[in-house]
Parts: sequence; structure tokens; C-alpha cells
Amino acid sequence: MATPQQVKEYLACWFQLGKRVSIHHGTKFLYPQPVLQGDRYSPEFEKCWQLLLTGQGLGDCYLEGTNQKIAELLEPSWDLIKCARCQIPIPLKVTGVEHTACVCSDMADLPNLDLPSPHRPVSSRDYLFKICSDLIKKNEE
Repeated sequence: MATPQQVKEYLACWFQLGKRVSIHHGTKFLYPQPVLQGDRYSPEFEKCWQLLLTGQGLGDCYLEGTNQKIAELLEPSWDLIKCARCQIPIPLKVTGVEHTACVCSDMADLPNLDLPSPHRPVSSRDYLFKICSDLIKKNEE
């Protein structure tokens, strides 16, 4: 089962690549920009995420290029795995049979190794602290 945090990361990755969420039966779209702000998600993305979580009369919400409703991804019958081609999360039906292609299937320029991959927020301080800790351990050996 995908956790709400995994679904949030899934959406964040695809928003970073220009995909939108279709709402009101495809008549409107959500596309928060920017998605990341330093080591956290941007207020625009957080507002969009809260709107998607509550549903607030949005109708069926889909990530552009998919058939799964965002609400369905939070059900126990769905999980999120990494695409073999682009390493970005994709939905996988855990129970029953459902064909789910990665949204990267319509993006010829993925994976683009010349650009950073979409990702969740990263704390530079924590990352640098881990590097320092690893260097200290290695030095003590």
C-alpha cells in the first residue's frame, strides 16, 4: 500500500517534469510551481497537495497521462514502485490486474542524464553532516 507521503513524492516528481493533475473531469488542471523551495516543498505545492487530499469538489483527479485517480492511489490495493526506465515512482495495482504504463512513456527525453532527476526535498545540512560522519568513521579505521 502506498503511503500518503509516497503519493506526495510521486506527484512532486511528475510536477517537476511538467505533468499536471486533471480536475473537474479534465476541464481544469493543477500545476503548482515551483514544487521545491530549498529543503522542503513549496507553499504552492503544499496547498495543491492539501486540496487533492481533501478532494473539495474537484471531481476525479488524475495525473496527466494516467488512468488512476489520485484518491485510488491511497487505497490498499495500490503501491508505488520505481519505473525501470526513468526511476520515477509509478503506480502498481497490488490486487487484481491492471496495466499501468509509466507517464515517461510519452516523454522521449527521459531519462535525461544531463539534468538532475526529479526528487523530493533534500536538506543540504543533513547531507553534508552524513558525509562528515562517514569521513570521520573512515579516518578512524
